[in-house]
Amino acid sequence: MADEHPVKKNKPNTPSNKEGGEKVDWKQWKAQKKEEKRLRKESSLIRKLEKQKLKKEHEQEVQQEEKESKGRAYTLSVALPGSVMDNAQSPELRTYLAGQIARACAVFCVDEVVIFDEQGDSTSSGPFFFGSRSGLSSPISRIEGEFRGVGKKGQACVQLARILQFLECPQYLRKSFFPKHQDLQFAGILNPLDSPHHMRIDEEMEFREGVVLDRPCRSRKGSFVNCGMRKEVQIDKQLQAGLRVTVHLDKNDNKEGKLYNGRVVAPHVPRTEGGLYWGYSVRLASCLSAVFTECPYKEGYDLTIGTSEKGTNADHVTLSPFKHMLVVFGGLQGLEASLDADENLNVTDPSVLFDLYLNSCPGQGSRTIRTEEAMLISLSDLRQKIAAVFSDTSSR
Repeated sequence: MADEHPVKKNKPNTPSNKEGGEKVDWKQWKAQKKEEKRLRKESSLIRKLEKQKLKKEHEQEVQQEEKESKGRAYTLSVALPGSVMDNAQSPELRTYLAGQIARACAVFCVDEVVIFDEQGDSTSSGPFFFGSRSGLSSPISRIEGEFRGVGKKGQACVQLARILQFLECPQYLRKSFFPKHQDLQFAGILNPLDSPHHMRIDEEMEFREGVVLDRPCRSRKGSFVNCGMRKEVQIDKQLQAGLRVTVHLDKNDNKEGKLYNGRVVAPHVPRTEGGLYWGYSVRLASCLSAVFTECPYKEGYDLTIGTSEKGTNADHVTLSPFKHMLVVFGGLQGLEASLDADENLNVTDPSVLFDLYLNSCPGQGSRTIRTEEAMLISLSDLRQKIAAVFSDTSSR
């Protein structure tokens, strides 16, 4: 019929759908809808937070994997007699010879250099702190005793150690650690190591070497450090002035501020976490046996290698996994001379002292191979073998 109006259908979610046509409590209905909306938002927020948490955990895992892949856990040490300096005929050639040894150590990422007395009669032994690092930081000090160094004759071990440390020290720190000395008279002819920690003034890197300045902070909660940059660095620890420290710079630091901020870390951190070669330390040993007994690592050297023309052909040898490797080189008369002069050793065959006794240059065309040449040859050969060991362990 024309006068009849169509029946309106109520929406399913409206209050008039209540059974029995009861009067609807609009306040209660609105509160219920509001609570449902809040629960939906809360559920959505929880899902977002869970996604963010999973994403953050994944990023942390990736960063940890990158850190582990970048870092280098093992160390490489070399030992050689200080008498190699006596093979040079003049102070200039002695200095240049020490520079060749330092360059070889830097090129092949040597972490520790041990200089032992071939005659076994030195009264000095132990870490040689003269601008080098030990532990968290190192003082500007020498080991006990007076060391005059070497002119034409004298203590070759000490001169070699001093020149090695001079070259290892970043250029901007040398004035703080190395006063004028006869051993460094011809340091100007030395080729620089140009290692990663020898940075330019505007070069950016998360780690830097520095020296603690004799100027206290106002808050007395830190120290100022000269890290060779245009501005000084304020570190998190209050340390004695004159210490050489390794500083980890704050990535989020305000570059427009008067100072940079950083924290002191152990010298091995750039190597173990950043995978950077961060120079070598120098140790003096009174004799050949002291090279082994005074090892700075708690576990000791777990892989020791002696080098000699009487050793096994290095081409046919593979290395076993290790944490701390030591490679020992002899002087002009080989390791036999050092063995005979060492009163602590009652053996006649040097090969029994080492895990491996290798000849890295079989069929040599010269009657003798100089120590600085043997270092380059042996370390070049071992580099490939070391890489094979750790590529195998990382793929497992």
